[in-house]
Amino acid sequence: MEIVTIITFVLVLVVLLFSVVIHELAHGSVAYSLGDPTAKYSGRLTLNPLKHLDLVGSILLPILLLILAIKTGNWIIVGWAKPVPINPYNFKDKKYGDIKVSLAGPASNILLAVFFGLILRFIPEEIFINNQGILIAFSYIISINIWLAIFNLIPIPPLDGSWVLFSLLPERFSNVKIFLKQYGFAILMFLIVFGGLQWFSSISDFLFRIITGL
Repeated sequence: MEIVTIITFVLVLVVLLFSVVIHELAHGSVAYSLGDPTAKYSGRLTLNPLKHLDLVGSILLPILLLILAIKTGNWIIVGWAKPVPINPYNFKDKKYGDIKVSLAGPASNILLAVFFGLILRFIPEEIFINNQGILIAFSYIISINIWLAIFNLIPIPPLDGSWVLFSLLPERFSNVKIFLKQYGFAILMFLIVFGGLQWFSSISDFLFRIITGL
């Protein structure tokens, strides 16, 4: 049982880290296309995971969760990469630049999910019947990227959806922005810990079926 848990955990972790690297690269690439070279000068416009790994979110926390999974048999995996540095003052599009950069990350995850989902949909079924490992890996890639896209669109800091919200909110709602910037992380942790994100499963399962046809 422990071997199965470790293999599954490592597979999910690799997929998650790969997906968040793509996510952060998308932010930096769109920012660069808008005239901001900050990510490029920081060496972050690369698929090299070593440039994106966060000591806590990419290494220490996953190791701790793996230890807990082995001991309890129940596991949850959480991880993140270092945010790509961006300077919005360099954007050529001052009005919608923040929104474009913010949506680039979730959009990249949706594209990954659709790409691998269409492979599952259109490649002959017997190929996957004879190669269950590929089917499982593709399913994880699709599910995790759908989840990342939906999760990051929540309009609570530090998630991408908050930057979209802040860009669209009129100035008279500045108190809302201040409140969310101060307490957003605590609100987000509360929702995660106390099951306030359970509706994710319904949405992600629905999108998985739509994309893959499974």
